[in-house]
Amino acid sequence: LRARRDALDAPVPSRGGAPRPLRDVLAQMGVSALRPGQDRPVLAALAGADSLVVMPTGSGKSLCFQAPAFCGGGLTVVVSPLIALISDQYAKLNAVGLPVAMVTSTQSPADTRETIERIRRGEVRLVLCAPERFVHEAFTNALRANPIDLLAIDEAHCVSEWGHDFRPDYLRLAEQRDLLNPRCVMALTATATP
Repeated sequence: LRARRDALDAPVPSRGGAPRPLRDVLAQMGVSALRPGQDRPVLAALAGADSLVVMPTGSGKSLCFQAPAFCGGGLTVVVSPLIALISDQYAKLNAVGLPVAMVTSTQSPADTRETIERIRRGEVRLVLCAPERFVHEAFTNALRANPIDLLAIDEAHCVSEWGHDFRPDYLRLAEQRDLLNPRCVMALTATATP
């Protein structure tokens, strides 16, 4: 427990720029305390360890990758299957002044180019995208121009070919993981089968 408390104030190892203590990031996000179950994946990401997060809907899975993203100086890439979820997370993080970007099919070509350029220049710490985005070379090149601290796969059950939410592009994420060489990977779901 003491190690967990100390982690709130400790500088975070990263392959990018200057680290920020977790407590400061949580305060900026308007979070006064982690919910039950959030501490282990957050601390795993901060330590550079891979994790599988299986938590119920509404339990705060998103914070498990959002908080570490803004502690380190590297980039966090979040893959999500739903544009509405991507847009909602982007709006909330952007509203509190955190360096976040989203790249979706609903953006204009000019907005997409501008966002990709911001990513390439290292101006953001968290990028939200759908798995289909990785077929675009300009996008993947922009990601690879940065040290990647965390690759987070939200709704990871979409990898299963037997599930009703199966997305073929989720199967190609292992290849992207190898190309991006993240410090760690986090898979998150509320509906994982055995």
